[in-house]
Amino acid sequence: MRDAQKQWKPRANPWVVAVIVTLGAFMEVLDTTIVNVSLPHIAGSLSISSDEATWALTTYLVANGIVLTISGALSRRLGRKCYFLICIGMFTLMSLACGLTEQFWQILVFRALQGFFGGGLQPTQQAIILDHFPPEKRQQAFSLTAVAIIIAPVVGPVLGGWLTDTYSWHWIFLINIPIGIMTFFGVLQYVEDSPTIEREKRTAPRFDYLGVFFIALALGCLEVGVDRGEDYDWLGSSFIRLMFILSACGFVFGITYLLSVRNPIVNLRAFKDRNLALGSLQIAIMGFVLYASAVLIPQFAQQQLGYNATWAGLVLAPGAVVLVMLIPVAGRLMNLVPTKYVVAGGGLALGLALIYSMNLVPELDFYHLVLFRAAQTAALALLFVPISTIAYATVPAELNGDATALFSMARNVFGGIGISVSTALVTEHLQIRQAHLVDHLGPTNQPYNDLLQQTQQGLIDMGHSAAQAMQMAPGQVFQMLQTQTAVLAYNDVFLLTALMSFVMIPTALCMSGIKTKSSGGGH
Repeated sequence: MRDAQKQWKPRANPWVVAVIVTLGAFMEVLDTTIVNVSLPHIAGSLSISSDEATWALTTYLVANGIVLTISGALSRRLGRKCYFLICIGMFTLMSLACGLTEQFWQILVFRALQGFFGGGLQPTQQAIILDHFPPEKRQQAFSLTAVAIIIAPVVGPVLGGWLTDTYSWHWIFLINIPIGIMTFFGVLQYVEDSPTIEREKRTAPRFDYLGVFFIALALGCLEVGVDRGEDYDWLGSSFIRLMFILSACGFVFGITYLLSVRNPIVNLRAFKDRNLALGSLQIAIMGFVLYASAVLIPQFAQQQLGYNATWAGLVLAPGAVVLVMLIPVAGRLMNLVPTKYVVAGGGLALGLALIYSMNLVPELDFYHLVLFRAAQTAALALLFVPISTIAYATVPAELNGDATALFSMARNVFGGIGISVSTALVTEHLQIRQAHLVDHLGPTNQPYNDLLQQTQQGLIDMGHSAAQAMQMAPGQVFQMLQTQTAVLAYNDVFLLTALMSFVMIPTALCMSGIKTKSSGGGH
């Protein structure tokens, strides 16, 4: 059967297939971030609180994370083409329902269903690419995927803000409909299942409901706990503690169960492949940093520099252009040196770019903000395609579905965690830094007295009386302190993400020394 898989050639041009299925994956990734900037508008329109509106994002992420993991089993039972068609069709239909909703409970239900069906798009897209491209061509196909997966989280907030401001929040969902229809008919026309998938459809084992339960418990409770932790005071909340306890139970019992049964819903033994295991760890770190940085820089621009949503989004745009330009360079590097060294270099570059981003200052100009983001995306260009290529390089064809499900789950779940944790860390470090600096705002501290006198003199020079200046100066100094603490808090989070990025260096060096050849021979 492996010979049949190797000899099989799809009737359609593989690049046409890659473009079609990547369009669906792009749309789904876009929807993980497009809602963020529109939440206040949704809350106002549906007469709910901002906290309640956030559940529109949480329900999507929870359903999405669960389905990502079991998508391999579903595509084996139904066939990749059939499963992708169900996912894109229902995702489009749920987008229409979200766009037409007028009540809060409706948007929660439709967003959960949108996440449920959307969760199958990314791993199935990668599995279809693995089926349609021989190993020596995959790094080129993953270059196309990289553009979609990395740019979508950046485009999401910008597009969401523009659609909401120009039209209404309903259009952040309705925009999916024409794209979804085109993708549906494209898949219907051009995508086909390989001989391996046809055989798996005929011999699919009994559906593993208990395995699904453990996965839903582990990932669902983890996502809810992390996403709502900041609003509910983390472990100070009995609800958040319960979520983390249930998640831990789900992971412990779930892993034990999935490794002990004969036909689990997702085959964790795929992680016996060293490249896949290490690649999944690396893509998880990359997903965390990608999503966190895509939120932090616009947030800093809006909250500290006074940018509107459009200009905050434009800060990210040049980085996306840099990414598109550098992805082919990463492909050429993989032809010259073993892929693991490209990944290690990318991890080093990303860590250094994040340390460079720690140069935030209160009056930072637009040019330097763009430069910081461009440095980060330049490093990301050296990671996604090489990690994806080497992670799947030694995985047997019959495990492609499980491998892509686990790999995509790692990226998306940790991407969602990256958004929640990074924003929570900024808030926490703001308080820590402020508590530390406030200790220095006292009459016994000479630098504080000097700054107070300078501020008073500046106010007098602006035309205020000495009494007014004396009254206003402490308030202005405290405002300076708040700005400084915000800058330090963002820098702290960039340092944390930099340290995470450096973990990719030793893990990459432990991978197989595969050198990709984009034409000809193979590995």
